[in-house]
Amino acid sequence: MEVAAVSINGGDAVQKSEKLLHYIESLDVGTRISVRQIATSQKVSAGTAYRAVKTAQTRGLVATIDRVGTVRTDPRPRSTSAQLTFADLVRVIDGRVLGGSEGLDKPLDKFVIGAMKTSAMGHYISRNSLLIVGNREDAQALALESGAAVLITGGFDTTSAVMSLANRSALPIITTSHDTFTVATMINRALSDQAIRRDILTVASLYTPRSEASFLQLPATVGDYRKLARTTQHSEIPVISVSGRVVGVANADTVLERKDSAPLERAMERHPAVVKTGESVATVNHLMQGRGLKLVPVVDDAGLLIGVLTRATVLAQLQETPATEHLPATIADQLEATLSSVAPLPGGTAAYRVATAPIMTNKFGALNVGVLNGLITSATSRYLRSTGRQNVLVDNITLTTLRPIQLSARVTIGLNILDLTRHVATFDIDITADDVVAAKALLTCQLLERN
Repeated sequence: MEVAAVSINGGDAVQKSEKLLHYIESLDVGTRISVRQIATSQKVSAGTAYRAVKTAQTRGLVATIDRVGTVRTDPRPRSTSAQLTFADLVRVIDGRVLGGSEGLDKPLDKFVIGAMKTSAMGHYISRNSLLIVGNREDAQALALESGAAVLITGGFDTTSAVMSLANRSALPIITTSHDTFTVATMINRALSDQAIRRDILTVASLYTPRSEASFLQLPATVGDYRKLARTTQHSEIPVISVSGRVVGVANADTVLERKDSAPLERAMERHPAVVKTGESVATVNHLMQGRGLKLVPVVDDAGLLIGVLTRATVLAQLQETPATEHLPATIADQLEATLSSVAPLPGGTAAYRVATAPIMTNKFGALNVGVLNGLITSATSRYLRSTGRQNVLVDNITLTTLRPIQLSARVTIGLNILDLTRHVATFDIDITADDVVAAKALLTCQLLERN
């Protein structure tokens, strides 16, 4: 793949690094790159090229794949629409790429096991699918011609003609030493895990990129802050060094009573809280709630500013419940479905009856402790939602079991409020089996609500 070279001449180290990153970003996804190639085409030293590649890796612009090398990747793969790619598949099955490496970033939609005659395969093979087959060159060629990648099991190789076809089609042909049943099981598990990850909101799916965010660079003054703050919807503004590293956050309190000519470096909060793109939105919301933050800078592994995330954006997403999207039931959903509300004991706040099932027990026939923890969390969350508190994050749960809870027992979870404020709730919990206390728990949780 030909890419026009952009020559870099002069400038300081920071400008040179940024220009190298722009060059890497201009490459098509799937393009192989190397330190030597960048150093030669951009007329920089190998050390400068190496540092640029490492920075690009932390920003998600490139990735190193075993037996393939370093390739240009999508910079924002960890979003709510992320899919399993053929590059992910290579890692999952410990495979080796024989050809078509430029197609490794393509998504894997489904896989087909080639246990049929070639004449019957065409009906099942579709674009962006994967054909799992042995050393059958005719089937491998048919898959590539139909727009599908190929996985060869049993450690077999293929012919040079098939590898050439894979390269021309930009479709991976991969080999693995595992048998067909084993790789099918591994891929099924990977697809399932990816579906769960897709439903977990991360910072990557919500943050505002640096190109659209407000920030100040040293040496800036308090006057610069006040001028910029008048154009933004929030008073918190990240402050970065000349190299782009986050060194502080300025807000209305830190600049209070400061003259416009005062250096901003002396009127900002040093060592501010920062987050990275892979962190979950629930975790970030907990951080912002606990520290009273309305904005946090988003940084890469080197501490360079890549964007910002506001608390308003986080809370809007957490409180949004899609009506049209049907997500697979989680373990927590399944546990909560077993609860039914019953009348609380005198002095109690709420109580829930548990419909136990054999899958909830350990090998001795008693209710599993982990399941019991989940049931307590589900009961507490259901009660708080009934009071209008929709977003609950459990901070700590301490469980003391007094006696085993048998499968046949009538189990009730009784909640007693010890403390309930705008942001925190603490419960004393009694778990009874056939009206006898079998366990006690103390649970503390955060209530993630709008201001």
